Amino acid sequence: MSPALRAAAAYSWRVLVVGALVYAVFSILGRFHEIAVAVFLGLVVTAMLRPMTDLLARRMPRAIAVAVSLLGSIVVLLGVLAFVGETVAGERAVLQEEFGAGIGRIEHWLEQPPFRLNPEALTDLQSRIGQFLSSHRSTLISTALSGAGRLVQVLTVLALALFCSIFFLQSGDRQWNWFCSQLPAGARDRVALAGRAGWRTFTGYTHGIVLVAATNAILVGVALFALGVPLAVPLALLEFFAAFIPLIGSPIALAVAAVVALASEGPVIAAVVVALIVIIGQIEGHLLHPLVMSWAVRLHPVVVALSVVGGAIAAGVVGAVVAVPLVSVLWAARQALRGEQPKTQQPRTRTKRKKKGPAGDGPADEAGNASGMSKARATPEG
Repeated sequence: MSPALRAAAAYSWRVLVVGALVYAVFSILGRFHEIAVAVFLGLVVTAMLRPMTDLLARRMPRAIAVAVSLLGSIVVLLGVLAFVGETVAGERAVLQEEFGAGIGRIEHWLEQPPFRLNPEALTDLQSRIGQFLSSHRSTLISTALSGAGRLVQVLTVLALALFCSIFFLQSGDRQWNWFCSQLPAGARDRVALAGRAGWRTFTGYTHGIVLVAATNAILVGVALFALGVPLAVPLALLEFFAAFIPLIGSPIALAVAAVVALASEGPVIAAVVVALIVIIGQIEGHLLHPLVMSWAVRLHPVVVALSVVGGAIAAGVVGAVVAVPLVSVLWAARQALRGEQPKTQQPRTRTKRKKKGPAGDGPADEAGNASGMSKARATPEG
Protein backbone atom coordinates (compact mmCIF):
# COMPACT_ATOMS: atom_id res chain seq x y z
CA MET A 1 0.00 0.00 0.00
CA SER A 2 1.36 3.42 -0.94
CA PRO A 3 2.03 5.99 1.85
CA ALA A 4 -0.52 8.41 0.39
CA LEU A 5 -3.28 5.79 0.42
CA ARG A 6 -2.32 4.73 3.95
CA ALA A 7 -2.47 8.34 5.18
CA ALA A 8 -5.83 8.89 3.43
CA ALA A 9 -7.25 5.78 5.08
CA ALA A 10 -5.98 6.90 8.50
CA TYR A 11 -7.57 10.31 8.15
CA SER A 12 -10.78 8.84 6.77
CA TRP A 13 -11.57 6.66 9.76
CA ARG A 14 -10.74 9.53 12.10
CA VAL A 15 -13.15 11.80 10.24
CA LEU A 16 -15.83 9.10 10.41
CA VAL A 17 -15.33 8.72 14.17
CA VAL A 18 -15.56 12.47 14.74
CA GLY A 19 -18.66 12.67 12.53
CA ALA A 20 -20.33 9.85 14.43
CA LEU A 21 -19.47 11.53 17.74
CA VAL A 22 -20.90 14.87 16.61
CA TYR A 23 -24.07 13.15 15.34
CA ALA A 24 -24.47 11.34 18.67
CA VAL A 25 -24.04 14.60 20.59
CA PHE A 26 -26.64 16.36 18.47
CA SER A 27 -29.02 13.41 18.80
CA ILE A 28 -28.76 13.54 22.58
CA LEU A 29 -29.20 17.30 22.55
CA GLY A 30 -32.26 16.85 20.34
CA ARG A 31 -33.85 14.61 22.96
CA PHE A 32 -33.37 17.25 25.66
CA HIS A 33 -33.09 20.32 23.48
CA GLU A 34 -34.87 22.66 25.93
CA ILE A 35 -32.36 21.88 28.69
CA ALA A 36 -29.44 21.97 26.27
CA VAL A 37 -30.51 25.34 24.88
CA ALA A 38 -30.98 26.74 28.38
CA VAL A 39 -27.50 25.62 29.46
CA PHE A 40 -25.99 26.95 26.24
CA LEU A 41 -27.65 30.35 26.72
CA GLY A 42 -26.50 30.36 30.34
CA LEU A 43 -22.92 29.77 29.20
CA VAL A 44 -23.24 32.56 26.61
CA VAL A 45 -24.50 34.99 29.25
CA THR A 46 -21.70 33.89 31.58
CA ALA A 47 -19.05 34.39 28.90
CA MET A 48 -20.38 37.88 28.15
CA LEU A 49 -20.89 39.10 31.71
CA ARG A 50 -17.99 37.38 33.46
CA PRO A 51 -15.48 40.24 32.87
CA MET A 52 -17.96 42.84 34.16
CA THR A 53 -18.86 40.69 37.14
CA ASP A 54 -15.20 40.15 38.07
CA LEU A 55 -14.58 43.89 37.81
CA LEU A 56 -17.54 44.75 40.03
CA ALA A 57 -16.64 41.97 42.50
CA ARG A 58 -13.45 43.86 43.40
CA ARG A 59 -15.51 46.63 45.02
CA MET A 60 -18.61 44.77 46.25
CA PRO A 61 -19.65 41.26 47.27
CA ARG A 62 -19.79 38.69 44.51
CA ALA A 63 -23.54 38.11 44.79
CA ILE A 64 -24.30 41.82 44.43
CA ALA A 65 -21.93 42.07 41.45
CA VAL A 66 -23.78 39.20 39.74
CA ALA A 67 -27.15 40.84 40.40
CA VAL A 68 -25.98 44.22 39.08
CA SER A 69 -24.54 42.67 35.91
CA LEU A 70 -27.64 40.62 35.13
CA LEU A 71 -30.16 43.33 35.96
CA GLY A 72 -28.24 45.94 33.97
CA SER A 73 -28.07 43.64 30.94
CA ILE A 74 -31.80 42.84 31.16
CA VAL A 75 -32.66 46.55 31.35
CA VAL A 76 -30.53 47.29 28.28
CA LEU A 77 -32.07 44.40 26.32
CA LEU A 78 -35.63 45.38 27.22
CA GLY A 79 -34.85 48.97 26.29
CA VAL A 80 -33.65 47.93 22.83
CA LEU A 81 -36.73 45.76 22.28
CA ALA A 82 -39.04 48.57 23.46
CA PHE A 83 -37.33 50.99 21.06
CA VAL A 84 -37.79 48.57 18.16
CA GLY A 85 -41.45 48.03 19.04
CA GLU A 86 -42.05 51.77 19.29
CA THR A 87 -40.39 52.26 15.90
CA VAL A 88 -42.59 49.64 14.25
CA ALA A 89 -45.74 51.02 15.88
CA GLY A 90 -44.91 54.57 14.80
CA GLU A 91 -44.39 53.54 11.18
CA ARG A 92 -47.36 51.19 10.92
CA ALA A 93 -49.70 53.56 9.05
CA VAL A 94 -46.97 54.69 6.69
CA LEU A 95 -45.88 51.10 6.10
CA GLN A 96 -49.38 50.02 5.10
CA GLU A 97 -49.57 52.76 2.48
CA GLU A 98 -46.05 52.11 1.20
CA PHE A 99 -46.51 48.35 1.02
CA GLY A 100 -49.86 48.77 -0.78
CA ALA A 101 -48.30 51.12 -3.33
CA GLY A 102 -45.24 48.89 -3.55
CA ILE A 103 -47.29 45.81 -4.37
CA GLY A 104 -49.00 47.78 -7.11
CA ARG A 105 -45.61 48.85 -8.52
CA ILE A 106 -44.37 45.25 -8.43
CA GLU A 107 -47.46 44.07 -10.31
CA HIS A 108 -46.99 46.79 -12.91
CA TRP A 109 -43.29 45.92 -13.17
CA LEU A 110 -44.08 42.23 -13.73
CA GLU A 111 -46.52 43.15 -16.48
CA GLN A 112 -43.76 44.98 -18.38
CA PRO A 113 -40.96 43.37 -20.47
CA PRO A 114 -39.16 41.04 -20.04
CA PHE A 115 -41.67 39.26 -17.76
CA ARG A 116 -44.96 40.21 -19.50
CA LEU A 117 -47.16 38.45 -16.97
CA ASN A 118 -50.91 38.44 -17.55
CA PRO A 119 -52.67 40.87 -15.15
CA GLU A 120 -55.49 38.36 -14.76
CA ALA A 121 -52.96 35.81 -13.46
CA LEU A 122 -51.93 38.17 -10.66
CA THR A 123 -55.54 38.91 -9.79
CA ASP A 124 -56.33 35.21 -9.84
CA LEU A 125 -53.35 34.59 -7.55
CA GLN A 126 -54.66 37.11 -5.01
CA SER A 127 -58.11 35.51 -5.08
CA ARG A 128 -56.60 32.06 -4.61
CA ILE A 129 -54.63 33.27 -1.60
CA GLY A 130 -57.81 34.69 -0.10
CA GLN A 131 -59.68 31.43 -0.71
CA PHE A 132 -56.85 29.44 0.83
CA LEU A 133 -56.88 31.58 3.96
CA SER A 134 -60.65 31.34 4.33
CA SER A 135 -60.74 27.57 3.76
CA HIS A 136 -57.85 26.86 6.14
CA ARG A 137 -58.97 29.23 8.88
CA SER A 138 -59.21 26.50 11.51
CA THR A 139 -55.73 25.26 10.68
CA LEU A 140 -54.33 28.77 10.98
CA ILE A 141 -56.06 29.27 14.33
CA SER A 142 -54.66 26.00 15.69
CA THR A 143 -51.23 26.99 14.40
CA ALA A 144 -51.54 30.31 16.23
CA LEU A 145 -52.55 28.53 19.43
CA SER A 146 -49.60 26.16 19.11
CA GLY A 147 -47.44 29.23 18.58
CA ALA A 148 -48.72 30.57 21.90
CA GLY A 149 -47.70 27.30 23.54
CA ARG A 150 -44.31 27.61 21.89
CA LEU A 151 -44.00 31.11 23.37
CA VAL A 152 -44.55 29.70 26.85
CA GLN A 153 -41.87 27.10 26.14
CA VAL A 154 -39.45 29.80 24.99
CA LEU A 155 -40.08 31.83 28.14
CA THR A 156 -39.44 28.73 30.25
CA VAL A 157 -36.12 28.13 28.49
CA LEU A 158 -35.12 31.76 29.01
CA ALA A 159 -35.99 31.56 32.71
CA LEU A 160 -33.93 28.39 33.09
CA ALA A 161 -31.04 30.00 31.21
CA LEU A 162 -31.14 33.01 33.54
CA PHE A 163 -31.22 30.70 36.55
CA CYS A 164 -28.18 28.78 35.29
CA SER A 165 -26.25 31.95 34.48
CA ILE A 166 -26.70 33.23 38.02
CA PHE A 167 -24.92 30.22 39.49
CA PHE A 168 -22.35 30.07 36.69
CA LEU A 169 -21.36 33.66 37.41
CA GLN A 170 -21.47 33.20 41.16
CA SER A 171 -19.59 29.91 41.56
CA GLY A 172 -18.75 28.50 38.16
CA ASP A 173 -15.14 27.74 39.13
CA ARG A 174 -16.18 25.81 42.22
CA GLN A 175 -18.73 23.81 40.20
CA TRP A 176 -16.08 22.86 37.63
CA ASN A 177 -13.58 21.88 40.33
CA TRP A 178 -16.23 19.72 42.00
CA PHE A 179 -16.99 18.01 38.68
CA CYS A 180 -13.30 17.29 38.09
CA SER A 181 -12.94 15.91 41.61
CA GLN A 182 -15.61 13.28 40.87
CA LEU A 183 -13.54 11.81 38.02
CA PRO A 184 -10.88 9.10 38.40
CA ALA A 185 -7.54 10.42 39.60
CA GLY A 186 -5.79 9.62 36.33
CA ALA A 187 -8.25 11.67 34.25
CA ARG A 188 -8.68 14.76 36.44
CA ASP A 189 -5.73 16.76 35.17
CA ARG A 190 -6.45 16.03 31.52
CA VAL A 191 -10.15 16.86 31.84
CA ALA A 192 -9.32 20.07 33.72
CA LEU A 193 -6.82 21.05 31.01
CA ALA A 194 -9.29 20.33 28.21
CA GLY A 195 -12.04 22.20 30.05
CA ARG A 196 -9.92 25.32 30.52
CA ALA A 197 -8.91 25.31 26.85
CA GLY A 198 -12.51 24.79 25.74
CA TRP A 199 -13.80 27.59 27.97
CA ARG A 200 -11.16 30.01 26.67
CA THR A 201 -12.19 29.16 23.11
CA PHE A 202 -15.90 29.45 23.89
CA THR A 203 -15.41 32.82 25.59
CA GLY A 204 -13.33 34.12 22.70
CA TYR A 205 -15.86 32.87 20.17
CA THR A 206 -18.76 34.46 22.04
CA HIS A 207 -17.05 37.84 22.33
CA GLY A 208 -15.96 37.69 18.71
CA ILE A 209 -19.32 36.69 17.24
CA VAL A 210 -21.12 39.39 19.25
CA LEU A 211 -18.67 42.00 17.97
CA VAL A 212 -19.09 40.78 14.38
CA ALA A 213 -22.88 40.74 14.71
CA ALA A 214 -22.94 44.25 16.19
CA THR A 215 -20.72 45.55 13.38
CA ASN A 216 -22.93 43.95 10.73
CA ALA A 217 -26.07 45.35 12.37
CA ILE A 218 -24.63 48.87 12.47
CA LEU A 219 -23.57 48.70 8.81
CA VAL A 220 -26.96 47.35 7.71
CA GLY A 221 -28.90 49.88 9.79
CA VAL A 222 -26.91 52.85 8.48
CA ALA A 223 -27.17 51.64 4.86
CA LEU A 224 -30.93 50.98 5.03
CA PHE A 225 -31.54 54.33 6.72
CA ALA A 226 -29.50 56.10 4.03
CA LEU A 227 -31.47 54.32 1.30
CA GLY A 228 -34.78 55.28 2.88
CA VAL A 229 -35.89 51.69 3.47
CA PRO A 230 -38.54 51.48 6.22
CA LEU A 231 -38.04 49.36 9.34
CA ALA A 232 -34.29 50.02 9.29
CA VAL A 233 -33.91 49.47 13.05
CA PRO A 234 -35.89 46.16 13.21
CA LEU A 235 -34.05 44.87 10.15
CA ALA A 236 -30.72 45.81 11.74
CA LEU A 237 -31.75 43.91 14.88
CA LEU A 238 -32.70 40.93 12.69
CA GLU A 239 -29.24 41.12 11.12
CA PHE A 240 -27.66 41.11 14.58
CA PHE A 241 -29.37 37.89 15.66
CA ALA A 242 -28.96 36.24 12.24
CA ALA A 243 -25.19 36.82 12.33
CA PHE A 244 -24.94 34.18 15.07
CA ILE A 245 -25.44 31.58 12.32
CA PRO A 246 -22.17 31.76 10.37
CA LEU A 247 -22.14 32.01 6.58
CA ILE A 248 -25.90 31.80 6.00
CA GLY A 249 -27.54 33.91 8.73
CA SER A 250 -26.51 37.33 7.46
CA PRO A 251 -27.54 36.73 3.80
CA ILE A 252 -30.96 35.48 4.93
CA ALA A 253 -31.55 38.61 7.04
CA LEU A 254 -30.45 40.87 4.19
CA ALA A 255 -32.72 38.96 1.79
CA VAL A 256 -35.64 39.91 4.06
CA ALA A 257 -34.43 43.51 3.91
CA ALA A 258 -34.32 43.27 0.10
CA VAL A 259 -37.96 42.09 0.02
CA VAL A 260 -38.99 45.01 2.24
CA ALA A 261 -37.06 47.40 0.00
CA LEU A 262 -38.70 45.92 -3.10
CA ALA A 263 -42.19 46.34 -1.65
CA SER A 264 -41.61 49.86 -0.36
CA GLU A 265 -39.03 51.53 -2.58
CA GLY A 266 -38.99 49.55 -5.83
CA PRO A 267 -36.59 47.27 -7.69
CA VAL A 268 -33.69 49.76 -7.90
CA ILE A 269 -33.33 50.12 -4.11
CA ALA A 270 -33.88 46.36 -3.76
CA ALA A 271 -31.00 45.76 -6.18
CA VAL A 272 -28.80 48.05 -4.07
CA VAL A 273 -29.72 46.03 -0.97
CA VAL A 274 -28.82 42.84 -2.82
CA ALA A 275 -25.44 44.38 -3.64
CA LEU A 276 -25.18 45.24 0.04
CA ILE A 277 -25.48 41.52 0.82
CA VAL A 278 -22.35 40.83 -1.24
CA ILE A 279 -20.41 43.77 0.22
CA ILE A 280 -21.17 42.96 3.86
CA GLY A 281 -20.42 39.29 3.21
CA GLN A 282 -17.00 40.24 1.88
CA ILE A 283 -16.33 42.55 4.84
CA GLU A 284 -17.40 39.86 7.30
CA GLY A 285 -15.45 37.06 5.63
CA HIS A 286 -12.22 38.87 4.75
CA LEU A 287 -11.94 41.54 7.45
CA LEU A 288 -14.01 40.94 10.57
CA HIS A 289 -13.54 37.21 11.00
CA PRO A 290 -9.75 37.21 10.38
CA LEU A 291 -9.22 40.16 12.75
CA VAL A 292 -11.70 39.29 15.49
CA MET A 293 -12.17 35.52 15.43
CA SER A 294 -8.79 34.13 14.36
CA TRP A 295 -7.22 34.42 17.81
CA ALA A 296 -10.08 32.48 19.42
CA VAL A 297 -11.29 30.02 16.75
CA ARG A 298 -9.11 28.55 14.03
CA LEU A 299 -11.36 26.47 11.83
CA HIS A 300 -11.26 26.12 8.07
CA PRO A 301 -14.25 27.66 6.26
CA VAL A 302 -15.14 24.21 4.92
CA VAL A 303 -15.32 22.89 8.50
CA VAL A 304 -17.50 25.85 9.50
CA ALA A 305 -19.86 25.25 6.56
CA LEU A 306 -20.13 21.52 7.23
CA SER A 307 -20.71 22.18 10.93
CA VAL A 308 -23.52 24.65 10.25
CA VAL A 309 -25.25 22.39 7.72
CA GLY A 310 -24.83 19.31 9.93
CA GLY A 311 -26.14 21.15 12.97
CA ALA A 312 -29.13 22.44 11.01
CA ILE A 313 -29.96 18.93 9.78
CA ALA A 314 -29.62 17.44 13.26
CA ALA A 315 -31.34 20.12 15.37
CA GLY A 316 -32.71 22.86 13.12
CA VAL A 317 -31.89 26.50 13.79
CA VAL A 318 -30.61 25.72 17.28
CA GLY A 319 -28.18 23.18 15.86
CA ALA A 320 -26.93 25.68 13.30
CA VAL A 321 -26.20 28.19 16.08
CA VAL A 322 -24.56 25.69 18.44
CA ALA A 323 -22.57 23.72 15.84
CA VAL A 324 -19.60 26.03 15.30
CA PRO A 325 -18.88 26.79 19.00
CA LEU A 326 -19.27 23.09 19.83
CA VAL A 327 -16.79 22.02 17.15
CA SER A 328 -14.45 24.85 18.20
CA VAL A 329 -14.51 23.75 21.83
CA LEU A 330 -13.87 20.11 20.89
CA TRP A 331 -10.98 21.12 18.65
CA ALA A 332 -9.45 23.35 21.35
CA ALA A 333 -9.68 20.53 23.89
CA ARG A 334 -8.08 18.13 21.44
CA GLN A 335 -5.23 20.56 20.73
CA ALA A 336 -4.65 21.13 24.44
CA LEU A 337 -4.46 17.40 25.17
CA ARG A 338 -2.24 16.84 22.16
CA GLY A 339 0.15 19.56 23.32
CA GLU A 340 0.33 18.03 26.79
CA GLN A 341 1.15 14.49 25.63
CA PRO A 342 4.78 15.06 24.54
CA LYS A 343 5.50 16.79 27.86
CA THR A 344 4.33 13.76 29.82
CA GLN A 345 6.45 11.45 27.68
CA GLN A 346 9.56 13.64 27.71
CA PRO A 347 11.29 12.15 30.84
CA ARG A 348 11.02 8.65 29.40
CA THR A 349 12.78 9.61 26.17
CA ARG A 350 15.54 11.30 28.13
CA THR A 351 16.08 8.21 30.26
CA LYS A 352 16.26 5.97 27.21
CA ARG A 353 18.71 8.23 25.43
CA LYS A 354 21.07 8.57 28.41
CA LYS A 355 21.12 4.85 29.04
CA LYS A 356 22.76 4.46 25.65
CA GLY A 357 25.72 6.71 26.61
CA PRO A 358 29.10 5.41 27.81
CA ALA A 359 29.43 4.34 31.42
CA GLY A 360 32.25 6.77 32.20
CA ASP A 361 30.18 9.86 31.31
CA GLY A 362 28.21 9.69 34.56
CA PRO A 363 24.48 9.28 33.70
CA ALA A 364 22.16 11.84 35.23
CA ASP A 365 19.27 9.54 36.10
CA GLU A 366 18.94 7.72 39.41
CA ALA A 367 19.30 4.29 37.84
CA GLY A 368 22.64 5.27 36.32
CA ASN A 369 23.87 6.76 39.58
CA ALA A 370 22.89 3.66 41.47
CA SER A 371 24.72 1.39 39.00
CA GLY A 372 27.80 3.65 39.13
CA MET A 373 27.86 3.59 42.92
CA SER A 374 27.56 -0.18 42.99
CA LYS A 375 30.44 -0.53 40.57
CA ALA A 376 32.60 1.87 42.63
CA ARG A 377 31.87 -0.09 45.78
CA ALA A 378 32.57 -3.41 44.12
CA THR A 379 36.02 -2.38 42.88
CA PRO A 380 37.76 -1.95 46.30
CA GLU A 381 36.20 -5.09 47.59
CA GLY A 382 37.65 -6.99 44.63
